[in-house]
Amino acid sequence: MIKAKIVGAGGYGGVGITELLLKHPEVEIGCLVSLSDTGRRMSDVFPHLRGFCDDVIVSPEDPKNKEPFDVVFFSTPDGVGMQTAEEEIARGAKVIDYSGDFRFGSVERYAEYAEFIGRDPVHKAPALLSETIYGLPELHEITTDQKIVGNPGCFAVSCILGLAPAVEASVIDPKSIICDGKTGVSGAGKKPNATFHYPNRYDNMNAYKLAGHQHVVEIEQELGLLGDKDVQITFTAQVVPVCRGIMSSLYASLDGQSADAILELYREFYRNQPFVRVFDAKTPVSIADVRGTNYCNLTVDVDQRNNRLRVISHIDNLMKGQASNALQNMNLMFGFDQETALAAPGQYP
Repeated sequence: MIKAKIVGAGGYGGVGITELLLKHPEVEIGCLVSLSDTGRRMSDVFPHLRGFCDDVIVSPEDPKNKEPFDVVFFSTPDGVGMQTAEEEIARGAKVIDYSGDFRFGSVERYAEYAEFIGRDPVHKAPALLSETIYGLPELHEITTDQKIVGNPGCFAVSCILGLAPAVEASVIDPKSIICDGKTGVSGAGKKPNATFHYPNRYDNMNAYKLAGHQHVVEIEQELGLLGDKDVQITFTAQVVPVCRGIMSSLYASLDGQSADAILELYREFYRNQPFVRVFDAKTPVSIADVRGTNYCNLTVDVDQRNNRLRVISHIDNLMKGQASNALQNMNLMFGFDQETALAAPGQYP
């Protein structure tokens, strides 16, 4: 039985991976760590876990946090994982980090990302960057030899999966890409913020970070690797009055392919990927269809009049955009079937 530690257990990402690990037949939760809610039972913070996870949340200074574990999930802000990931690996753990700390394979690319979020561009664990892998299993082979994975950003998952087949096949102009992303309020995290106070969010929507969103760096990195050329996107992030879910509307100039040809291209690209489902433009798809799941639903279409690719990508930002994608990575890092504890349809309505 694998023993897991969750750092940042009190946030949305922490409770998300807790819920999933409770369903996993090969994993036991051994330690919950958080700066907030220290000393409280997990089920006191999240009452729906009563009887399922009553473990006490400990502080980073607690001796239990220094014990060895098989896997450590860092559901923490940028800058936390890089401080202690080396210690965890030295104790024998595999590490999955939710933040941007390990999404980039070089100090230069990390520094570019750090500028977007106003952080120190100097990485605190540069030696680990050559060992990390971008944790999107649909594009990268995650093996049992992997010791550290940088879990992708939520917007990045929706955009990269929505554009990857077209970029790899070189059927679109890589500098014509437009990503229009809309996210639920949970994307801002659990910490109270006046901007996301209910009266400010109800019946309201707005664009944000128009000067530059941090997920642009990883989107351009991954699509550039796929197409073996520079990719530049125009990205607009918006928050809409729903709890969870991301809908990204993706556009790019085509070189003449028909809608049927593009649809077949996408279906072939994802033929062996169980968590990506490709739909034609006639099938009604929404964020409700992926809520609570690890699935990415892609509606693939061509605007023939303007010779433009149009892909609508739906994910649950707290699942495929965070916790369930992390579990998919963990499954592969330990040699389990990647669908273990994830092959579920969600709930309706």
